[in-house]
Formats: sequence, structure tokens, C-alpha cells
Amino acid sequence: MRILIAEDDAIIADGLTRSLRQGGYAVDWAPNGVEADTALMTSAYDLLILDLGLPKLPGLEVLKRLRARGVQVPVLILTALDGTGDRVKGLDLGADDYMVKPFELAELEARVRALTRRSAGTAPTIQCGSLAYDQVGRVAYVDGVALDLSAREIGLLEVLLSRMGRLVSKDQLVDHLCGWGEEVSHNAIEVYVHRLRKKLESGGVKIATVRGLGYCLERPQGE
Repeated sequence: MRILIAEDDAIIADGLTRSLRQGGYAVDWAPNGVEADTALMTSAYDLLILDLGLPKLPGLEVLKRLRARGVQVPVLILTALDGTGDRVKGLDLGADDYMVKPFELAELEARVRALTRRSAGTAPTIQCGSLAYDQVGRVAYVDGVALDLSAREIGLLEVLLSRMGRLVSKDQLVDHLCGWGEEVSHNAIEVYVHRLRKKLESGGVKIATVRGLGYCLERPQGE
């Protein structure tokens, strides 16, 4: 899952970035509205965390342009503006949720999980044969036993589950797992896939390799 944070407060942005990356998300940061608008036109994101008081281009204008382009990425507004009129305007322009500063980090992380889960159109738990993935707690189970997965492995599993039965290229995995400035090679992707495959194989869950093209989490027969 890849998230864009559009926030001019460097301290807030740094805290959010660190927390979300520890949770396995790829995170990019845009400190002003122009950079946010450009990033949204050139990259695909699973969520936008948007401050309304951005310099150069206001957050509401960023949101307005985003929806005018027909992009339906979930948007969580995060702002110090707590008036009813501000909330109504943001929601009317297409925001999906609204949080007021100061905020509790645990609540924001819960809202991030809810928004990304809702946009994917999936239930709280995704089943793939003996594998069950709890999207709320972000914990994977094989035959009821919790797997010890790293943040990268969780991110990788989420991408593969969201495209179960379909091919996912290495470039697509890099795009979803890495933010700006993070160097992750195709060889590193191969290592992450190898580690995840070994942890899933005990339950008969298979990640197929299509040589030269990418990977596919095989859909169990009968599903």
C-alpha cells in the first residue's frame, strides 16, 4: 500500500511517515499543494492524507483537481480547521474522512486501515485456502497459527492478496512497497517473495513465479 502525505508541517509529516513505514506502508511526502498535485498526477496511491492549509496550492484545490481528473483514491483530510463549514466543504468535494489536529496516532492508523480496506472492497478478513489475513490487525494466519511477518512481507502479501489470481510484476511491487528515496532492487523483491513463500507453503498457499514477468498468488481451486 502506497500513501501520499500532503502536509507542510515537517514534524507532523516526519512522525506520520515513520509510523506508517513501520506498519509496512510505502510513504511519500509533499510539503506543499503544487508538489502534492504533481505527485497525484504522476503516481498511483492507495490513500492521500491531505492538510487543507497547504502553501502554494490549498488542500481543497488539490482535492478538487484530483476528483475532477476522475481519480477515486481515498482521501483523509487532516487539518487544524475544525469548523462545521470546513468539514462539509471537504466532504462535499470528495474527501472520505476528516480528522482535526491535534490527533491520536493510533486513531489515525485505524482510519488509514479502514479507508484502504473500504477502497479495496474487501471484508475485514481475506481468505485464500488455509491462509486468513486480518486486515484490521494486519496479521496473517495459516491454519489458525499467526505468521511472523516483517513489515515488507506484510506489504507484499497485501499487494498479492488484492490481486489474487493475477500477475503482479516486480515493477508494480516496487511501486507499492517503496516511497520516494527508498532504493529497492528487483533482487530485493525476489528475496522478500522467497521469504514469504516459505512461510506460506506449510499451508499449501502458493506464490507462482512467472519467469521474466512477475508473481501470482494462486487462487485455491473451487474459490
